[in-house]
Amino acid sequence: MKPKVIAVIPARFASTRLPGKPLLEIGGRPMILHVVERARQVAAIDRVIVATDDERVLGAVRGAGEEAVMTSPEHRTGTDRLAEVAAGLDADLIVNVQGDEPFIELSTIEAALDPMLRDSSIVMSTTSEPIEIADDALNPNVVKVVVDEEGFALYFSRQPIPYPREAAIEYGSIEAALRAQPDLIRRYAKHTGLYVYRRDFLLTYSKLPSSPLEQLETLEQLRALEHGYRIRVVPVAHRSIGIDTPEDLERARRMIESNA
Repeated sequence: MKPKVIAVIPARFASTRLPGKPLLEIGGRPMILHVVERARQVAAIDRVIVATDDERVLGAVRGAGEEAVMTSPEHRTGTDRLAEVAAGLDADLIVNVQGDEPFIELSTIEAALDPMLRDSSIVMSTTSEPIEIADDALNPNVVKVVVDEEGFALYFSRQPIPYPREAAIEYGSIEAALRAQPDLIRRYAKHTGLYVYRRDFLLTYSKLPSSPLEQLETLEQLRALEHGYRIRVVPVAHRSIGIDTPEDLERARRMIESNA
């Protein structure tokens, strides 16, 4: 029997750098509707729901004929918002699609879903993509992930992991080493914000106490690892394009115009 798969897209209205981000227009449509459209095109997904904390986002999504629900404004994380919605759903798998990725590739969502559909022992999956420049490896806003031989996460960090010790000693710093030996950069992978959860696990995960490493790195996925749960990480080729700054927004608008 085919598992029932529901995509939930958390969409907070507040954003420090881009207030009202879900409703900012790209190609004449609110950003959030581009994300909904992408998720709806994935064959394995049965239903797409926007989870918001703002009546304006709710109205825009419903006005376009799509599904949206109001959630508590008190949630600290997108996972908490996701769990509130999941608690009332009849579903096997919950896909967490970020509301600020209007260009997310269908193949990326499909890749994250694939191990969950094939192996019922996996409770959580996510994706990673190649890092190609030293600046991204060194940037604390680009989260890095290392995996074991079976593709399960060993650790996520804002710091460059793994650490090329011998090269860093030879060149005096990791920054100098990465610039002097570009081949080292191939050892790094960027963690993307897409997740798939088994519904029951998501409800358990959201109730786990915040863990020390999670607090230290401000990366909530570390909570799962610290509590002994495994996260399957699927490498994908397509680069994610998140909209976090005014510059990102303008680039997205140019991309839409060039493809029109």
